[in-house]
Amino acid sequence: MTPDDYRLVRDLFERAVDDAPRDLELWLADQQVDAAIASEVRSLLNHHRRAGSFLVEPASSAAYPEQNILRPGMRLGAYEIGDELGRGGMGRVYRAMDTRLGRPVAVKSIEPRLAHDAGFRERLRREARAMAALAHPGICAVYALEEEGDSLFLVTELVDGSTLRETIDRGERPGPGQALETARQLAEALAAAHARGITHRDVKPANVMRAADGRLKVLDFGVAAVRAAQESTLPALTLPGALVGTPVYMAPEQLGDGAVDARADVFALGVVLYEYAAGAHPIHAQTEAQTVARILESQPIPLATRRPDLPERLTQVVDRCLRKIPAGRFASAVDLVAALADGTVLRDEPVRGAWWWRVHQVVIVALYAVASITAWEIKELSVPAGRALFITTGVLATLGGVVRGHLLFTERVHPIRLMLERRRTRRLQTTVDLLLAALVFVGGGVTSLTHAVAGVLAMGLAVGLALAAVLIEPSTSAAAFAEPTPR
Repeated sequence: MTPDDYRLVRDLFERAVDDAPRDLELWLADQQVDAAIASEVRSLLNHHRRAGSFLVEPASSAAYPEQNILRPGMRLGAYEIGDELGRGGMGRVYRAMDTRLGRPVAVKSIEPRLAHDAGFRERLRREARAMAALAHPGICAVYALEEEGDSLFLVTELVDGSTLRETIDRGERPGPGQALETARQLAEALAAAHARGITHRDVKPANVMRAADGRLKVLDFGVAAVRAAQESTLPALTLPGALVGTPVYMAPEQLGDGAVDARADVFALGVVLYEYAAGAHPIHAQTEAQTVARILESQPIPLATRRPDLPERLTQVVDRCLRKIPAGRFASAVDLVAALADGTVLRDEPVRGAWWWRVHQVVIVALYAVASITAWEIKELSVPAGRALFITTGVLATLGGVVRGHLLFTERVHPIRLMLERRRTRRLQTTVDLLLAALVFVGGGVTSLTHAVAGVLAMGLAVGLALAAVLIEPSTSAAAFAEPTPR
């Protein structure tokens, strides 16, 4: 199956969860998909009915065999292993003692199936170097990356305390001052990483620890995506389409195609702060799987509605963090820190590219009309197969015009769904445009044998349509919605 097939499977699964059809087979038949895609959707729904929460944790937390488990008293180089502290998406974490410096540390044993992958080892080396260079009191420090044969061990600062996940589960709700201070500390920690080109990718309550002195620490940058400028020429080491992180805290674009930048962290931080303050996920559903499905299209209840006692500055910041379109959020946690400090960046800046995206849609619809008129003129010149060319061109132009009109309407009256609708119609739009361009080009080529000027103009129109589909449209869309480039 292709990446587009998997995206279609995900879309159908999300719709089936929302629609809850009584007859699944009849519902799948109505979708007109092939057997392989239908089988994948059935499998996902079957797991959803039996488990319900299979999407809430990264797959790696359960997929790897019990190997390389460290025991209390064991020695790993200069580190004496203590008790196990927990398990995460990349392995087990242990309390340990650095016998050389006499300080307590945390040792993360990387899962064997990850450690044995040469690409993963190289990425982890790069990321460990980048993390070690981060010196911020709100970020858990990385001390070393130890390699023992085929095994990998990440040595970090040991933070004793409790996670925000534990605090939320205990039902503790912060007062206005504590909620604002928590937001400030977390924003400053992420801002330090974003300023160095590092995206965490898995911000969640379980990765935020409140130390004994009350200071917050952001943990587990192990799945961070390093985008440092000096390393931009190195090949990407994250598989396209792979979900890295915890889905219920992922931004819509991260769930859609896996592409992330600092704004994905901003969205996740908004979810964390909302859940910490209100005690519930901002887009709550009956199951975690339904929550993931609704992140793509549902609007959260404003935080101020649930916590009217919180400072307006904080509720506005959280609401902006949770916007569906990346361009509507803060560009990074750096801007978020400034907003929490004085509110000066809370004003919505106009997205200049959005206007060009609308103009592009209108221009393409106009080109559809020109293509139809051109096909009519070719038919009138008694060109062979001209009638078939005109009919096919008219059908395709109508189809393309309806789709683009639907997107313009959605962008105007229901912008929350725009990202979902654009993703659903992207392949159809490109197919229609390229088929239309091919038809007009062939018709123009035949016409040029007897009517050179008309034929060349038709061929030029066809080339313009093709370039608009494969070159101009992706650029205007990226500018309008500030979409990160998939890696």
